[in-house]
This record gives sequence, structure tokens and C-alpha cells, in this order.
Amino acid sequence: MKIKEIQEEIVDEFSMFDDWMERYEYIIELGKKLPLIKEEFKTENNLIKGCQSKVWLQGEQTDDKIVFTADSDAILTKGIIAILIRTFSNQKASDILEADMNFIDEIGLKEHLSPTRANGLVSMIKNIKMYALAFNAQN
Repeated sequence: MKIKEIQEEIVDEFSMFDDWMERYEYIIELGKKLPLIKEEFKTENNLIKGCQSKVWLQGEQTDDKIVFTADSDAILTKGIIAILIRTFSNQKASDILEADMNFIDEIGLKEHLSPTRANGLVSMIKNIKMYALAFNAQN
């Protein structure tokens, strides 16, 4: 699936919920299904700076796509990174770099997070884009 299609799917899923408590519960559920990072990658280098919680992100290039894994010590943050990984894992670096991030606003995520969590979200996106930039430069 293309990034845009995945983003539209996520927007549709979030539109099924009436209030933000249900959406938070859904985000937490998504976090429980997150493909976890291997312990050996839970290093300082893979720690996302700017997050209130600890979030580790690892990206590896497989063929011409980037596969991301992650983990967090906070359940809500784990769900947020799970949404991003679902969107950007198994995608080409160039597609990640060109991807529009409006779906975050469409589901209302940024406005319903505390300022520190919203900063963390921006940092997560920045790290994903940095992986894409690095792998794109290698190709």
C-alpha cells in the first residue's frame, strides 16, 4: 500500500470514534501491536531526542524499502510511534521524504496531545525523515 492510502485508512479508523477517550484507547491498542525493536537497538543513538518518554526508533533498508521498528516506555507514546511505523515502514525513502503529514492534523492527534507529547510526535516524524534522507543519499 502507498503511504497516502495508509494515511487515509488511519483517518477513516479514527473517524469511527465519537470522542477522544475512545481514540486514546485505540492508540494504546495500536501500541500493543507494535513490531518491537530488538534489545540490541535500544541504545542512546536510537533514542529520539525531544520526547518526554523514552522512544527508540531503528530503521533498516531492505531492498529499496525502509523497515522501522520501535519501542517506548509509555503506552500512549508507543501507540503514536505505532501509527507512524504503520504509515512509513516498508516504504521507499523517496516516498517517505515526499509524504504529506496532514493526516496527523486530520485525526486531530497533535491538538489532543500535551505540548511535550506534541513535540515528541514532531521529533518522531523528524527521525523517520532523517532515516529516509540517509538511505536516499546512499541510493
